[in-house]
This record gives sequence, structure tokens and C-alpha cells, in this order.
Amino acid sequence: MIKNGKRVLFLGIMLVVAFTVWTALIQIIDVQPIGQNETDIGFASFNSCFHKLTGVNMTIYIITDWLGLVPVFVCMIFAGIGLVQLVARRSLLRVDCDIMFLGIYYAVVIFAYLIFERIPINYRPILIEGVMEASYPSSTTLLVLSVMPTLIFQVNRRVENVAVKKMIGILTSIFSAFMVMGRLISGVHWFTDIVGAILLSEGLFCIYKSVVLLYHKHEN
Repeated sequence: MIKNGKRVLFLGIMLVVAFTVWTALIQIIDVQPIGQNETDIGFASFNSCFHKLTGVNMTIYIITDWLGLVPVFVCMIFAGIGLVQLVARRSLLRVDCDIMFLGIYYAVVIFAYLIFERIPINYRPILIEGVMEASYPSSTTLLVLSVMPTLIFQVNRRVENVAVKKMIGILTSIFSAFMVMGRLISGVHWFTDIVGAILLSEGLFCIYKSVVLLYHKHEN
């Protein structure tokens, strides 16, 4: 368990480092004023080509935007579990450690989102309701890939029925893939926005998972 936890931690750190490098590269490689109001976009030639290839599909954008509430609902479920445990056990220290770590993890994801809203790296290829919005990393992709893996992880830890585990794992994976592809082809993000979100979300999730695995082994 410890060895596996350390491997997952190492992978998580490497993914976060890769995200950091990727973010830096976006600001120095092939930067051209191809964004809204001639804002600079990194990897401009590729991003522009891919955006022209996919075009803009507002229907897919709206669908994936509304489906972005699903991971929010998942967060609320786990928040509810933590609250029930807190009330029943009358102590924060008696709440399951993986649930407490999950709350901290979600807070970190929100903090990361707020940072990039305050310090935009890229703006969307198109205006949304006439407004320029930050697009890096893709917030919907970040939310989905940060939260939905925790659903699979928690179900595998807490549910004994193998069939239920497999069903939730498959459905969650299909949903996540649909959301990522939907944001990619909807035309409201640059390709590099999606890549950045994947690297950051998977990195943060691996770190969360490793902390739970290592803490659980330490307790035993």
C-alpha cells in the first residue's frame, strides 16, 4: 500500500510539474494575437487550425455547461456524508479521514480555478454573451476530471457490490470522456486549454489519492 501510494504521489507531482511547464510554454511558444480583441494566444498556429477544424457548436457548449452541474452534485453528496458523520460523531476528528482529505482537495481545486480566473492565461476563442472570459485551463474540464475520479475512488472504497462498482466506474468514465470531448469540439476553448485542465486535474487527483492511501496504511 505504501509503495503504491508513493508511486501515485510521484505521478501526481510529475503531472502538476508538467502542467506548470505547459503553462509556461503557452506563454512563449508561437504567441500570436489571434484571440478576441487581438489577445495573445500561445501555440497559435495549432490552436487556430484546430479551432477552424471544429468550428463553434453552441448546442454542445450548452449541454456540457448544464452537465457541469453533475460534479457539483457529487461534491454535495460527499459534503453531506461528511456533515452526517460530523453530527453523529460530534467531532471533526472522527469524520472519516478520506472524507476530510476530500474536502481539502475540493478546496484546492476551487482555489486553483480562482487563481486562473484572476490571472487569465488565455481568453476564449469566442465571446460568451458578449463578454471575454478566461479559458485556461478549461474550468469545466478541470471540474469534471477533478471530481468524477473521486466518485469512482470513493465507491470502490465504500461499496462492496462488484457489479455496482463496475457500473458506476463505466458510467462515470463515459460521462467524463463525453464532457472532455464536448468541451474540445464545442469551440469555446483552445486545444491547449483542455490539455492544461487534464494535466492539472489528474495531477491533483493523484496527490489526493496518494495521501489517502498513505494515511490509511499508516493508521493500520
